[in-house]
Amino acid sequence: MYSISKGFQVNDEIRAREVRVISETGEQLGIMHIRDALRIAQERSLDLVRVAANAVPPVCRIMDYGRFKYEQSKHEREARKKQKTISIKEVRMTPTIEDHDLKTKIMACLRFLEEGDKVKATVRFRGREITHSNLGKQALDKLAAGVVEIGVVEREARMEGRNMIMFLAPKNP
Repeated sequence: MYSISKGFQVNDEIRAREVRVISETGEQLGIMHIRDALRIAQERSLDLVRVAANAVPPVCRIMDYGRFKYEQSKHEREARKKQKTISIKEVRMTPTIEDHDLKTKIMACLRFLEEGDKVKATVRFRGREITHSNLGKQALDKLAAGVVEIGVVEREARMEGRNMIMFLAPKNP
């Protein structure tokens, strides 16, 4: 009737000789032969579903398996709706960034953090700018200070090749 899905065996797919049977109301009917358990389930126009395979003897429940599958899929859909995927947005700048441009970058970071995304702030050093890495650190510190109300520094600024990178995350509500 039903195929094996998510580890549940139904009706004739159950291969154990004896099973512990639980009724549709949750009442334990005891340990019985598989044929007797199947007969009881068929008399009630329901299915016998193995719910705990590792138990000795295996535990089977009398239930409407179609309805059970529907309820499970409904719960999974609800769980998927509630989960939030966090993406990482990137803000790039140079170590010689002007104040107004830095404010624009801060506004972008604030918008990303309000949406619940993490921010990767990158300072790119070109040519001889690499000798003044302290300017890049100052720019990232100003950026972090600008978003302190709704964001926290997840990873301090550190050099990676010719870039200095810092990660910001939204504060927990």
